[in-house]
Amino acid sequence: MSWITAFDKPEVIAMAIMAPLLILLSYSLPRTRFLDHLEEILIGSLIAGATILIFVAVMHRYGLSTSIALSKWGKLNGYPGVAANGRAAFDFLKDINLTWAQEVCMFMFVWMAKFGAAYGVRTGVHVGVDVALEQMQMKSKHRVILFGLMCGALFTFIIGSFGTRFVWHLSHTDQTSPDLELPMWLVYMAIPVGSYLMSFRFMQVAWAFSRTGELPHFDHAHVDGIEEAASAPLVPLDTVPAGGAK
Repeated sequence: MSWITAFDKPEVIAMAIMAPLLILLSYSLPRTRFLDHLEEILIGSLIAGATILIFVAVMHRYGLSTSIALSKWGKLNGYPGVAANGRAAFDFLKDINLTWAQEVCMFMFVWMAKFGAAYGVRTGVHVGVDVALEQMQMKSKHRVILFGLMCGALFTFIIGSFGTRFVWHLSHTDQTSPDLELPMWLVYMAIPVGSYLMSFRFMQVAWAFSRTGELPHFDHAHVDGIEEAASAPLVPLDTVPAGGAK
């Protein structure tokens, strides 16, 4: 295959570059606090930013409708000052354009979901069915877990590569978002970036499991502060006075 033909299939170039790079990084790069914290900061910032933006946009719409209602009420009930203030509030709010807020929030949640999926692989948040797995012997169980992790890495790697192809072809068009008029290829970059990051996390977990035999585990029933309450000494009922503790 010539280089000219390869450029017509960008997923081939992406696979050729990213496959050895992800394998090398996942093998040689141990889990670092910097990378983990960076991932968590990005996810937290996207969630917080989208939440604040949605709140501001909703309050802006509520303020517009309320100011109109207030102005009408003032006119009908003979309160010209109230009507004037309502009209002034409406004139001020209508000059603030937040029609783009919903679009930005959608894009932020898309990127957050892709980073969140990779975070879930690292921390063991993703739910799995292990009924049959628990019935296997340790050696077979070890192989099946490794096979499952590599299947996850391969699947997300393929998604990332074909996502690269989609973004590449989209970048050669004039397609933009409706409100902000952002190039859509920038928005859809979340597919290859998030998928390759998820594939990297699968490989990282697989290498760690092959060395230590341990998987990341997240206790869904865990609640902060329960350990302290559970570790407090229990007072036998027969030692409590009849009137209760004083």
